[in-house]
Amino acid sequence: MSLTLIAVLMILAVIVFFFLGHPLAFVLGGVGTFFGFFLVETGFFSIFMDRIFVGIMGNFTLVAITLFILMGNLLTISGIADRLFESLRFFAGTIRGGLGIAVLIVCIVLAACIGVVGASVVTVGLLTGPMLLRYGYQKELAMGIVAAGGTLGLMIPPSIMLIVMGDTAGLPVNHVLAAAVVPGLFMAVLYVVYVRVRCGLHPELGPPIPEEEMALTSFGDRLMDFVVYSLLPLMLIIGVIGAIFSGIASPTQAAGMGATVAFLLVLIYRRFNWPDFLACLYQTAKASTMVMIIMVGATCFTGIFLGMGGGKAVVETLTSIGLGKWGLFFIMMISLIILGCFVDWVGLIFLTFPIFLPIARLMGFDMVWFVIMMAMYLQISFLIPPFGYALFYLAGMKIQGIRWGHIYRGVLPFLIIQIIGLLIFTSFPQLVLFMPISLYG
Repeated sequence: MSLTLIAVLMILAVIVFFFLGHPLAFVLGGVGTFFGFFLVETGFFSIFMDRIFVGIMGNFTLVAITLFILMGNLLTISGIADRLFESLRFFAGTIRGGLGIAVLIVCIVLAACIGVVGASVVTVGLLTGPMLLRYGYQKELAMGIVAAGGTLGLMIPPSIMLIVMGDTAGLPVNHVLAAAVVPGLFMAVLYVVYVRVRCGLHPELGPPIPEEEMALTSFGDRLMDFVVYSLLPLMLIIGVIGAIFSGIASPTQAAGMGATVAFLLVLIYRRFNWPDFLACLYQTAKASTMVMIIMVGATCFTGIFLGMGGGKAVVETLTSIGLGKWGLFFIMMISLIILGCFVDWVGLIFLTFPIFLPIARLMGFDMVWFVIMMAMYLQISFLIPPFGYALFYLAGMKIQGIRWGHIYRGVLPFLIIQIIGLLIFTSFPQLVLFMPISLYG
């Protein structure tokens, strides 16, 4: 049996069983086991064990995933998000679109604290969605702000997805996180500018908070709330990211420090209670297990796929088409967007990296830049109607008066902004590589 035929059969098997509704982790592991049994016979067990225990269980960097998830969950129960929004809305709410800008700022902070899209969208949606509507914001604009702001968790360090991407690609994780700073913040700034300009031109879309409500709280009280509920989280974020970028601590060590400080913030803000704390631990264990079981299934699949030469066959086939360097680049990125609408990002990384990264190296792309581009193109898939994950998270909250049409129409302008950002960073790789080159040479 030819290598190309084996590769095609394995990929088709994954697609068929996944769309039949089976969990991705078990689809990948099952297909890998089936083909391994017939192609390698009993020797495939040793391949699986080596890849699982050496590549995953023995990987110290992956401990950062659990610790960053724990840090995000602890910050959620600390009530930082709601109090930060309360203080920001009085500062920014006096201008047109100010409340929407406050939501985006909260999204940026949560992205740096939580690093998980689903948690960011749900937290911000439940907290700010009803309030935006209550203050007269257009439904489409309100939903677009929440959905787009929530996806910033993919690109703003310390993003869990970027940690997995960097580790899987064999790149220094701190280099990958540093490269994401400029694109992540640039997209956030574009969102803020769009909301401010659109509401400035059309005040009815995002009216300011009424002056009589502003008069109910003194400036001193507003300033104190802002300092208390923004200074400590910002110090935590700067400390964690600074420790990683400076090399003082590894991502895992920085995540451990971050989780410890997040627990102290829960105590400082007097939000500790046993039911919430136990729920926090349960959610952390559940999310970590989900990531790890997909990794185990994916590594079983890729162990057989690559071991039998499937990756080499795919690379040779694609490079022989004659599309050139950038033709192959856009084919890979478009396929990533399409797959991202259906496949969880963890499984998608383990499915695509063994195929895409060798092609990128062969074409001469900088690998740090290429991984960041993959992350940015994958970010688009979270907002593409009708399949984007962020749209389903938002719809699942069942905010009163919100229908699917409001969500779809609301995300379209932000989708266009993302595409503009993508074109800029695709055309000028030096913008992505500026931070890692400045920090590490």
